[in-house]
Amino acid sequence: MSATPNLRLHPLLERYQHLADGIARLFFPYAEVVIHDLGTQRVLYLANNLSRREVGDDAALEEIERTIDERTVGPYEKLNWDGRKMRCTSSVLFDDAGKAQGVMCINFNIAVFEDMHGMLGMLLKGAGLVEQPAELFRDDWQERINTFMHAWLRERQLALNTLSRQHRRELVAALYAEGAFNGKSATHYIGNVLGLGRATVYKYLKELRGE
Repeated sequence: MSATPNLRLHPLLERYQHLADGIARLFFPYAEVVIHDLGTQRVLYLANNLSRREVGDDAALEEIERTIDERTVGPYEKLNWDGRKMRCTSSVLFDDAGKAQGVMCINFNIAVFEDMHGMLGMLLKGAGLVEQPAELFRDDWQERINTFMHAWLRERQLALNTLSRQHRRELVAALYAEGAFNGKSATHYIGNVLGLGRATVYKYLKELRGE
């Protein structure tokens, strides 16, 4: 998971190697953590090598003075060797005197999540989706109840699973006014959806009918 140079007691490694390993382990296998030595401008340490670099490679750090001033730069994006996107941050590493000694870069592979996002997008858009067959759903009273009920909830900024008893009573009244209870087994269905016993629903209906 990591590679180190021969000089294991390098001050940057003593101070920051465990942090690099911890971050890489937490986000494994998606995160690579690289420690750059500003003194040599070389890669000093790699945890979970995703970039196929090696310890001792040129750090290729540019505009390092601006990075030192800002202390942390990012997140920014760059392309990995395989053409996949990496989202990255770079943080300056200091010694006890406050002098910049290195830079720790955390490179996060977001390509896998972009692929998942694309797949979810296709599913949610409904590729190849057709209209409901009219001959099968000509009298789909359950869907009409669902449509009315969730429109009622949205207007009041309410959630079905957090409704109070009073809200449930009001929703039953609204459904009754809409004619929702005319459907076969509608009373049983609405009671199940609202978490109300059948006796409670009938009680509310009697009150609404003035019985």
